[in-house]
Amino acid sequence: MATSSFRSPPYDVEGAASYARIPAGPEAERPKTNKLFFVSILFTSIFLFLLIINQKPTPGAEKLDVSIAKIPPSRGVAQGVSEKVFRGVSGGNLSFAWSNAMLSWQRTAYHFQPQKNWINDPNGPFFYNGWYHLFYQYNADSAVWGNITWAHAVSRDLIHWLHLPFAMVPDQWYDINGVWTGSATILPDGRIVMLYTGDTRDEVQVQCLAYPANLSDPLLIDWVKDSSNPVLFPPPGIGSKDFRDPTTAWLSPDGDKWRITIGSKVNKTGISLIYETKDFIEYELWEEYLHQVPGTGMWECVDFYPVSLTEENGLDTSANGAGIKHVLKTSLDDDKNDYYAIGVYDSIKNKWTPDDPEIDVGIGLRYDYGTYYASKTFYDQNTQRRILWGWIRETDAESVDLLKGWSGVQSIPRSIVMDKKTGKNILQWPVEEVDSLRLRKGSVEINDVKLAPGALIQLAIDSPSQLDLVATFDIDEEIASASASASEDNMSYECSTSGGAANRGVLGPFGVIVLADDILSELTPIYFYVVKGSNGNTHTHFCADELRSSKANDVEKIVCGSEVPVLDGEKLSLRSLVDHSIVESFAQGGRRVITSRVYPTKAINSAARVFLFNNATEATVTASIKIWKMDSADIHPFPFDHI
Repeated sequence: MATSSFRSPPYDVEGAASYARIPAGPEAERPKTNKLFFVSILFTSIFLFLLIINQKPTPGAEKLDVSIAKIPPSRGVAQGVSEKVFRGVSGGNLSFAWSNAMLSWQRTAYHFQPQKNWINDPNGPFFYNGWYHLFYQYNADSAVWGNITWAHAVSRDLIHWLHLPFAMVPDQWYDINGVWTGSATILPDGRIVMLYTGDTRDEVQVQCLAYPANLSDPLLIDWVKDSSNPVLFPPPGIGSKDFRDPTTAWLSPDGDKWRITIGSKVNKTGISLIYETKDFIEYELWEEYLHQVPGTGMWECVDFYPVSLTEENGLDTSANGAGIKHVLKTSLDDDKNDYYAIGVYDSIKNKWTPDDPEIDVGIGLRYDYGTYYASKTFYDQNTQRRILWGWIRETDAESVDLLKGWSGVQSIPRSIVMDKKTGKNILQWPVEEVDSLRLRKGSVEINDVKLAPGALIQLAIDSPSQLDLVATFDIDEEIASASASASEDNMSYECSTSGGAANRGVLGPFGVIVLADDILSELTPIYFYVVKGSNGNTHTHFCADELRSSKANDVEKIVCGSEVPVLDGEKLSLRSLVDHSIVESFAQGGRRVITSRVYPTKAINSAARVFLFNNATEATVTASIKIWKMDSADIHPFPFDHI
């Protein structure tokens, strides 16, 4: 139980604003108005041959017309947060001549992003009075990290968005170095409280309270920082730069207090601190952590929420009891990935225990096996869903981001439920509203196509930069069984070290290729690779291969993915949302997800192609696929001048 009370120490508040404390109830002020088929079946073209010949560099490669040799400075680390510069290709000379057409093509059409500049973590999402609200980290000055402000946008459907004025800017001593990540809690009486991390003028991470100035305004344009800020300082034993990102609050068993958890570390052990409060101003710190995992380092953007073992709906954050498990998620500062585990929450002891310690938080399952970080869920009481947002960073050189004038987007929101079939993972799936962007005209559907070993089929689809594709695959069981004795018995297969889709096995790879040019000099395969050992055990891997996604050498090109559970009788299935430089891919109904950042130079606009392929050496695969062209989302500033 809570045994110590911890309040912020005295501090010179000469720069603090004279804001009112959190109101006793909703305000009643008047709202403010400031606002079919395929082209040809190329069975004569052996896919392996194409993959090999295109490994060679293109003769006469273009040279960058601007000499850039500097390694970008570190961003964020000095202030105690994750590195905000992509280091994979950020150093050395850049030698590719990016054209305006290439750079403008990279901007997404239906993912959320501002009109320009840098964004990172999604913050405090919630649904209120008919509007979905999304806040996010934003730099109004540049396409690189800095001057972090809370930008604000609203939507009726999670797809089409209206940009609003900034909700909070770094203007107080306790957040002058950044209004960092936080979470919203909707109280039973309808009030909304926002807890966020501020970076003080002395670069100390503190927790701060804010709330809407006018709850009768459905857009919640104006936000107030509480006069008590900061409401929490780092407790004894916690570093001044290791204390950030408070979660949505949930109720104690008696319903008289609210609880939050905050990410931190002790040496190399990642921890989640637990606080209790009645008013979000005074807090008690529990001696015991909610959870800890040695060797995982700093925990950022911790999230904690219930999932139902019986119902299809999401659950309010305070839900607990029979038939409920809890997900604990953290963003690991050390490797910039989001990890989660499923377990049991004892609300009396205030302790969470993983179902399987072998796949504990930070050492087991990930939300996404590609480029995805700093995610945040919220409970959508309007549709009874738990919805997940995540930041998709750039994986090109910072200098290229400066050329195009923007960096980073938010993922397509995903619904989250427990995978009741496996009982060991969650299912993530794009919110159903994204289906409204599917265009009937020009869609392609092909069923039960036999893909022999080495087969490659180009699909007739125009506008291949914006697609939603769903595909299923069946391996010929007779051939698969006969091939088992010849299998490489490579049960240690991993996507990241496999060599990509060019590496042929008895039972894979096979899948789809997106954002390819005619001769496959650029391509991004999304595929399955099945390994069947001599003992008869089968393991299925879901991978995305970026190795030849771009001719440019100043972008990251890796293979990513994971083993995916496949149950008896299930077909292999994938869905990919292609949106210019982003491909979000979901396997087996969302058991595994991979977000790819790709930057083609040739496979853009009308030059891009889509293929089905089977690069297995022995297995024949039966494939079915449906592809929709996707409309663009309407994302623009709120039209205050038309009110």
